[in-house]
Amino acid sequence: MRGASPRNPRAASAAWGWRWELVLGLCAGALFELGAMTLGGAGGGLLVAGVAAVVAWRIPRLHHALSRFLRHRSVDRWFTRALRLCGVVGPWGTRPLVRRSAALPSGMRLEVSVPVGQHTGHLLQAAPALAAALRVREVRVVMDPADASVAHVTVVRRDPLARPTPPWPWLELSATSLWEPVPLGVDEEGLSVGVLLPEHNLLLGGEPGGGKSAALSLLVAAAALDPSVRITLFDAKQVELSCWADVADRFVGPDLEDASLALSALRQEMDERYEALLAARRRKIAPEDGLALHVVVLDELAFYLRGAERATRAKVAEGLRDLVSRGRAAGIVVLAATQKPDHETVPTWVRDLFGYRMALRCTTKEASDTVLGAGWAAQGYSAATVDPRLRGVGFLLAEGGVPMKLRTFYLADADVAGLAARAGRLRGAR
Repeated sequence: MRGASPRNPRAASAAWGWRWELVLGLCAGALFELGAMTLGGAGGGLLVAGVAAVVAWRIPRLHHALSRFLRHRSVDRWFTRALRLCGVVGPWGTRPLVRRSAALPSGMRLEVSVPVGQHTGHLLQAAPALAAALRVREVRVVMDPADASVAHVTVVRRDPLARPTPPWPWLELSATSLWEPVPLGVDEEGLSVGVLLPEHNLLLGGEPGGGKSAALSLLVAAAALDPSVRITLFDAKQVELSCWADVADRFVGPDLEDASLALSALRQEMDERYEALLAARRRKIAPEDGLALHVVVLDELAFYLRGAERATRAKVAEGLRDLVSRGRAAGIVVLAATQKPDHETVPTWVRDLFGYRMALRCTTKEASDTVLGAGWAAQGYSAATVDPRLRGVGFLLAEGGVPMKLRTFYLADADVAGLAARAGRLRGAR
């Protein structure tokens, strides 16, 4: 009919977005009217307040479920508004739907389902525009590997790596088990990251001052606080690992001959373990076998692979290669660190034997690739891009995965001394 006011689709859409809140409001209004009719005066308000109190205090599950539902509805409206502003809509005006939402230390994670006619690539392309519309730091989009119609969207409000990490979760433990993942740091979402050391070796590289020693201390402390674990330390400077010398089975300093003898003893132990496994018809050691894990720590890897005469250097290199390549199933864990990640110090045959590789701040992308593997820097995973002011920030690569950016937990000198003393008392009581 001419002259009639056309419908306002935006108003209708906004009302539909608040539909469940409107239903709750109508229910509250109905309760108010019922209380006013039956109790008179302020009875309506008393009845509404009473029902709310019962739900909040006597039915906590319903209260929590209702609170989560209302928060989710608020997030859905917030994200939907940004989608519309950025033009991310499907055929017939359909839009991606927020199925789940969860708070993160860095912001929020959303599970988003895209409508028919769209794909998660539309969300990925719109990520910068969505970040601007939401007024946040960044929006990251990852397709669900099991369902192409689902995207995992991380809304980043703040960078957890720019802040000091919380205390190491194992700092106050009286004892640990190295069969459990060792807390190493926090990732870009502010979530804790752990590494499982049995059947794995770890290569750690980075420039001086990047946090290499602090990261290595976390792993050595975890091993030292497990009284069943044996420890062999190689420390070319004799000061980085000296606080753990009392809990180690053997401490090797800047002596290549001694290092060669220590590696020969470790290889003999490895062969004896394999003989025991063969007799028991087992392929690898397990916690119930009674065979202790043996953690071998090499700080300043460059010294042990490039120092001394060629013959001695070759013995050390061959001993290390054999230990890293065959020792995993026998319960021997090698942790190696270097502050000179170049191809001479870390040859390809060395790097590729390590299941875990971590590159802290490096001076060049080539140095980063020397630790992580060729090609990762070109894909955006370069430790050369790490802010030099952020100690302990780097990329961790696990077997078959993609490098993960994280910041390691930090142990002050007093923390290390306290942990070493606790480990000494623990092991002295065996």
